[in-house]
Amino acid sequence: MHLIGLSVLCSVLVSVLLKIAPRKRLDVAQMVTWNYLVAAVLCALLLRPDLGSLRSAGGHWWVLLGLGVLLPSLFLVLASAVRQAGIVRTDVAQRLSLLLSLVAAFTVFGETASVVKLVGLALGMVAVAGILARPASAGNGRMVWMPLLTVWVGFACVDVLLKLVAQSGTPSMASLQVAFVLAFVLMAGWQVTRHARGTARLDRSSFAAGLLLGLLNFGNIVFYVRAHQALPESPAVVFAAMNIGVVVLGTLVGVAVFREPTSRWNRLAIALAILAIALIAYAPRG
Repeated sequence: MHLIGLSVLCSVLVSVLLKIAPRKRLDVAQMVTWNYLVAAVLCALLLRPDLGSLRSAGGHWWVLLGLGVLLPSLFLVLASAVRQAGIVRTDVAQRLSLLLSLVAAFTVFGETASVVKLVGLALGMVAVAGILARPASAGNGRMVWMPLLTVWVGFACVDVLLKLVAQSGTPSMASLQVAFVLAFVLMAGWQVTRHARGTARLDRSSFAAGLLLGLLNFGNIVFYVRAHQALPESPAVVFAAMNIGVVVLGTLVGVAVFREPTSRWNRLAIALAILAIALIAYAPRG
């Protein structure tokens, strides 16, 4: 279970780093760029994905390209959500993206819609509404629900795209390797353009923060993969512990460390989110 704990810690620390970035005057776009360089290198060295399997991707190369564009775009939105709505609500919104993935599993991938999963889905949808609700003390005039909603939908889209590629016979790690490289190339091109135009200068602080972000982001992935390998007979336990762990630790850090305000609806939503994740994880497989 220590692998799950490390994955949870890395996930929450990603949000913490994005939270403090504006205070340290770090360029988040540059951080995201170097993050994907680290992720691509570590994925190749530690996970050693079978890139030969990419030949089976066939007509799904457009999906890999979509991942290369979506991942960094979503990372930038995630940073905006953490900055505007806080770690608590952003981490819950990210984890509840599994609801839309579940809808896709029912409607696109032919999975059986069991009663337990449908109850979990219904509770989760109520939780989403509660998370989007703005605390009264959070200030006025900001549509903070927009980045939260984008995070919710965006991470579900990533999951669906990975499943589409997997259907072609391409392992998820090989797909992620390609997506990381594409994301870095696209983001690096953008940073060079920004630097050339004088709109943003490359700086060492953002570079160093980006390397740390990449270590944490990849750590979240690799520890989660290793946890599944260590507990091959208990995928539901790993799935539930990971998602619930991020919700709980993210809430504790957001409230205790950053004094983020939460409304009664937000707190109810967090409880419903935990219950929904547990129901979906432990529902009988059809």
